[in-house]
Amino acid sequence: MIEADYEYRTGIGMDIHRLVAGRDLMLGGVLVPYPLGLLGHSDGDVVLHAVIDALLGAASEGDIGTLFPDTDAEWKDADSKELLLMVKDLLVEKRWEVVNVDLIVHAEEPKLERFKGQMKRCISGILGIDFINVNVKAKTNEGLGEIGAGQAMAATATVLLRRSVKRML
Repeated sequence: MIEADYEYRTGIGMDIHRLVAGRDLMLGGVLVPYPLGLLGHSDGDVVLHAVIDALLGAASEGDIGTLFPDTDAEWKDADSKELLLMVKDLLVEKRWEVVNVDLIVHAEEPKLERFKGQMKRCISGILGIDFINVNVKAKTNEGLGEIGAGQAMAATATVLLRRSVKRML
């Protein structure tokens, strides 16, 4: 007799980028109207970059810089939604299923409340999971550090993965 059991893994990811003029502000795959954007080799989407690192960490598949190095012209101005989709395909190949994603966006401005649902929709759609299994929180740094001074934004993500493990009884 074969019984299915599950192996579970958690992962954590973090990313930070400097705010600069002349770039779109992409957060969680959503264009957020703001006079500054995030500096990066790709589109600088700290939210999706944190999710990617959390997923890769949970699956023991390295990190975003290993898969998409900023020294490679192929990833210059890359759409982070496409990068996340590539990571999702890697997880599927390794038989991992995303259970949930929990995110914190660290930003002094702009206020992100009205964009949280759009971010959840984007991330859940790419990962093929239910909308309710993605959570987005926004926090300020209370004026402290580069984030608090409005010079940078960051994101922290945790994920839970699972895959079926069949055992003979």
